[in-house]
Amino acid sequence: MKEPVIGLHQVSQRDIAHVGGKNASLGEMLSRLSSASIQVPGGFATTADAYRAHLTQGDLKKRIAARLAGIDVDDISQLGSAGSEIRSWIMQLDLPRTLEQAVRDAYSGLGNSDSLPVAVRSSATAEDLPQASFAGQQETYLNVRGIDNVLESIRKVFASLYNDRAIAYRHHQGFAEVDIAISAGVQHMVRSDTGSSGVLFTLDTESGFNDVVFITASYGLGECIVQGAVNPDEFYVYKPSLTTGKAAILRRHLGEKAIKMVYADAGNLATTQIIDTTPAERGCFSLADEDIRALSEMAITIEKHYGQPMDVEWAKDGESGELFVLQARPETVISARSSQVIERYRLRSKNTVLATGRSIGNRIGAGACRVIESVKELGQVQAGDVLVADMTDPDWEPVMKRAAAIVTNRGGRTCHAAIIARELGVPAVVGCGDATAQLTDGTDVTVSCAEGDTGFIYEGRQDFDVEVIDLAEMPTLPFKISMNIGNPERAFAFRNLPHAGVGLARLEFIINNTIGVHPRAILEYDTMPQTLQNKIKQVTAGYSNPVEFFVRKLAEGVSTITAAFAPQPVIVRLSDFKSNEYANMLGGETFEPREENPMLGFRGASRYLDSKFRACFDLECRALKFVRDDMGLTNLWVMVPFVRTLDEAEQTTTLLAANGLIRGENGLKVIMMCEVPSNAILAPQFLQYFDGFSIGSNDLTQLTLGLDRDSAAISHLFDERDPAVKALLLQAITACRDAGKYVGICGQGPSDYPDLAQWLMEQGIDSISLNPDTVVDTWLFLAGIEV
Repeated sequence: MKEPVIGLHQVSQRDIAHVGGKNASLGEMLSRLSSASIQVPGGFATTADAYRAHLTQGDLKKRIAARLAGIDVDDISQLGSAGSEIRSWIMQLDLPRTLEQAVRDAYSGLGNSDSLPVAVRSSATAEDLPQASFAGQQETYLNVRGIDNVLESIRKVFASLYNDRAIAYRHHQGFAEVDIAISAGVQHMVRSDTGSSGVLFTLDTESGFNDVVFITASYGLGECIVQGAVNPDEFYVYKPSLTTGKAAILRRHLGEKAIKMVYADAGNLATTQIIDTTPAERGCFSLADEDIRALSEMAITIEKHYGQPMDVEWAKDGESGELFVLQARPETVISARSSQVIERYRLRSKNTVLATGRSIGNRIGAGACRVIESVKELGQVQAGDVLVADMTDPDWEPVMKRAAAIVTNRGGRTCHAAIIARELGVPAVVGCGDATAQLTDGTDVTVSCAEGDTGFIYEGRQDFDVEVIDLAEMPTLPFKISMNIGNPERAFAFRNLPHAGVGLARLEFIINNTIGVHPRAILEYDTMPQTLQNKIKQVTAGYSNPVEFFVRKLAEGVSTITAAFAPQPVIVRLSDFKSNEYANMLGGETFEPREENPMLGFRGASRYLDSKFRACFDLECRALKFVRDDMGLTNLWVMVPFVRTLDEAEQTTTLLAANGLIRGENGLKVIMMCEVPSNAILAPQFLQYFDGFSIGSNDLTQLTLGLDRDSAAISHLFDERDPAVKALLLQAITACRDAGKYVGICGQGPSDYPDLAQWLMEQGIDSISLNPDTVVDTWLFLAGIEV
């Protein structure tokens, strides 16, 4: 390809050697996917031959090779000096005349205006390959107007091939400098300065779960997200629901979005500028549901075309409302991991939490804090330090690889720091907000990314364990092992463990940690004191009203767990808060009674049937019905806790049916939590109203032995293996087997005592639900393999 310039619509994925990975991919989508409603801004690209011709001037190619010979790329000073000098050499040279004229002609062909705004992007011939990322190494220039500025930007793109990080990365990846060239892509600008933009992946970037599309979004031009300068909104979309026309958004996270990049004001020498977002922008999502859905459909189309997980940059034009794809490249880190080997990190203890943010990876790191205020201080970072900064820059990569962990004030899970941390296998917590202020230089900390979407920085060096699990060697068992899941943020990771679904998904965790407001305060918002209304309004930001917030947030948490484990059954227990626990929620003290022993008081079915709580229960039912019916996640089963009497059993199932949760309809199973002695004693009668039992061994033990399980004075008597407890367990199991109905156990006992799990297996129980951290050891124990 000897032409110095070629139209993007004329190239395809076969032309990586000529126009680089990014431009080849853009051309591929323009020519092959435009009929599938994938919109890509048109434009042209300079060729690799044009770049090489530029380097023939002044014998520049040989000078570059000589300058890089023998330098230590891990020495920041040496690397910075060499990179700076080479870039200055490239910028000092005018573009070859044939290239300059070709660019002039191509630019004038894009539109009638002499000052048509374009984006000038870099596209290296070794980037965006399935085996290497190169993300963020070269430069992008936005809102470039006029041919002279376009020509200048192309020279800057050429020079950016020798950014410090790019030099170091190529060296570590084994790419020879003589084999590398770069192309500049010139495209129409998308007016996302008045709209929004972001990055999406066609899998979960932390667990590798490939049935979701993960989207980050913020207002303005996309550089703020890519650079990690903004904490964006985040969305998860479930592919199977999307492709069947069902509601598909699993999860929404409202980011701070404190700033945005827009076109510079008239007369400003810069082409773009950073401005603060308005309170209204920060308080709502930067993408509407229909845009989230449309982007996800585009993502699936692109993934299917390329036949592998993809990393896509997108933009929404604020003038036309249209969505555009700005680039698409293979995802090169998570998709390359072995699905047969799982690494699990677990803290042995926890100290004071100093800061929190978005977790990257699933690992834990510990070391001395090194708070970096500027690039001049990078030399202070030693091997094993925890790198703490406002945000990171591509040129920091040689230092980042030394770190035990990385912590930043700003950025989301698709920013530069996150991308590099994943490539290096270094735990990172991004978007902390104030980490540089909260963490003191030189003090020891532990950075944990092993607790879900939220990453924690703990005071001091904490001990932790690392477990490597080879799933290929897991033996078969004569019954099923499922898991107890509370935190939806960990569902995608836990699904990688061997399992037969979820035996207990707790609504309490979602309501307490994600919602945090008493449901009656939600329903009676208009009558609450103004100070409480203000707090509730802050919590429910991004949603149209408090009730919608409660139902949608509950549905998001439930659907995340249910989707992660589909098509295996996920048994969701209706809320089982005690009155003291409800009272601790925002607005809760107004509505809760003061009870001497809440454990035996206003909880479970009795609460659902009470006229004062009935409307709150209806909200839970609305959320579960939405997940099953609107999202199509019919693997969700419903479980009713703490049913004391047969009357309560009948009334509760009738109430569920009145709320659209009807046994047998669309495959719905309604399970009763067998945890009160009366449940086992009258098991056949209770089973008339339910499709089976899930035994709650904690309460069953407490009530059988007459213990208060919260009392330290008699805690030594609490043992699920007591003969009286086992007698009731056997009674419940036998009744279910005689009736041909499901029977499982979801209490703590089998997780704590593998011998109890073995006894239950011998009695013919269908399923044991374990805490995730005990699944593998208990599984192997039951198979007769010494752990």
